Amino acid sequence: MTTLGLHHIGFTVPDMEEAVAFFTDVFGAVTIMECGAVDVDDDFMLTRLGVPAGCRISDQRVLQIGRGGSLEVFEYSGVSDPTPIKHNGEVGAMHMAFEVEDAFATAERLKAKGVDVLEGPTLIEGGPMDQLVWMYLRAPWGQYLEIVSANGPLGYEAEASEMLWTPSQGK
Repeated sequence: MTTLGLHHIGFTVPDMEEAVAFFTDVFGAVTIMECGAVDVDDDFMLTRLGVPAGCRISDQRVLQIGRGGSLEVFEYSGVSDPTPIKHNGEVGAMHMAFEVEDAFATAERLKAKGVDVLEGPTLIEGGPMDQLVWMYLRAPWGQYLEIVSANGPLGYEAEASEMLWTPSQGK
């Protein structure tokens, strides 16, 4: 088997319009596909998606943000007891990181837009991530996101035989 790379990240949101508006306004997302509702039965939902009886995909869209894998966003109906977003220390928690040209300038723009940003940006000095600037933020529904930029080559690059792929490659 040959794995070519990351194709997309799929995740569920409580309100599709809010999510699309957020990613479009904050990160310049472009909606590539609007798939709408998926008309299948309980057996399909359970055996193919691991979703309990009564739950259905009420909306599905694919967004592209810059270069790299896309975001496949789902809104479900019929979820009886939605659980809150996991904090980053819990198993199954996740975040998505977006590379920006300047994390400091982007942080100011996010704050001006009223986005819920955590403390930062933080410049890492020393070690394998030397020169990485990062900051966490939260989408309106609580999903953790991150912005990153680099002030120069990262620390690991001086001795690495393999390099991380980043959207800024090939500019």
